[in-house]
Amino acid sequence: MKYSHQMTYDASPTEVRAMLADPAFREKVCAAMRATRHEVTVEESSPGMTVLVDQTQPADGIPSFAKKFVGDEIQIVQREVWGAGTSSSLLVEIPGKPGALNGSIDLAADGAGTVETVSGDIKVKIPLIGGKLEGLIGDLLTSALKAEQRVGRAWLAGNR
Repeated sequence: MKYSHQMTYDASPTEVRAMLADPAFREKVCAAMRATRHEVTVEESSPGMTVLVDQTQPADGIPSFAKKFVGDEIQIVQREVWGAGTSSSLLVEIPGKPGALNGSIDLAADGAGTVETVSGDIKVKIPLIGGKLEGLIGDLLTSALKAEQRVGRAWLAGNR
């Protein structure tokens, strides 16, 4: 399933990239997403960085057909590999489960602000219900990105 979501910020792409590189920002996002456990790693490299966010969230609100696949908690591992510019590869996986998002993050100037676009392909390799689960993952990802945008807007406004 193709996926795309855009977020806007009143800051330059350089400022948004710096925010995304800050482990404290990533930890605030995990808290906003009600993660029960999380680990954030940002490794600077030449010319970019690798961001790894490993978090566990309660499976509250997950439909019963999906809950039997994920259990009471969902572990989500997000890996971003950034170059020197304003784009990265993105891999979001649920370890031990047959679903993932493989895509990218792109930051683009938009007037005095920035548009962050998260896009990619969501794939769940389970016969008969894979498409339903892909839609559910897309909905959960959109909810997570809306939380990230709320935290990001506050962060860029100085509320850290």
